[in-house]
Amino acid sequence: MAEAINVRAEMTPNPQTVRFVTNILLTDTPKEFRSPQETTPSPLARKLFGFPWTAGVFIGRDFVAVTKQDWVDWETLEEPLSGLIQEHLERGEAVMHEMKSADQAHAAASNDTPDVVRIKQVLDQEIRPAVAQDGGDVVFHKFEDGIVYLFMQGACAGCPSSTMTLKMGIETRLKDAVPSIREVVSM
Repeated sequence: MAEAINVRAEMTPNPQTVRFVTNILLTDTPKEFRSPQETTPSPLARKLFGFPWTAGVFIGRDFVAVTKQDWVDWETLEEPLSGLIQEHLERGEAVMHEMKSADQAHAAASNDTPDVVRIKQVLDQEIRPAVAQDGGDVVFHKFEDGIVYLFMQGACAGCPSSTMTLKMGIETRLKDAVPSIREVVSM
């Protein structure tokens, strides 16, 4: 007998975003969708953007973070959204059409310098799992002239506390791991 699928809503530090946690793996390749036009790889994201209040969708390994427009409140949306996501999963509908991406920013590349390898290790092993707990993700873009450039995604994008997370958390940890880092910035 298959395990029952559960979906529960959790608030995130971003008041515009709620994290809908599941008890199953949704994807091995987390992805952010900022508009309906970007949802081709995800039938679930496309369905969520069918609502006029949706401002963004981030699909993580075992959660969906939904960002809403300002004009609607979570008291109205939380329960119906949990039900919609659970129904989608119970029907066995696709969450993501897994796509092989040559530009997976966090994957180690053969031409990475030792500093970049270490940055990606710390991001993947320590920072990304912690940020995922708040419904977001941090993706490496580049390391140039002592500056680490990252993309903040999901609940982290636009979160009032994202600057503090970036500077006091991520930057502090990465500087500790790689002394040549002068600064960490979000793109």
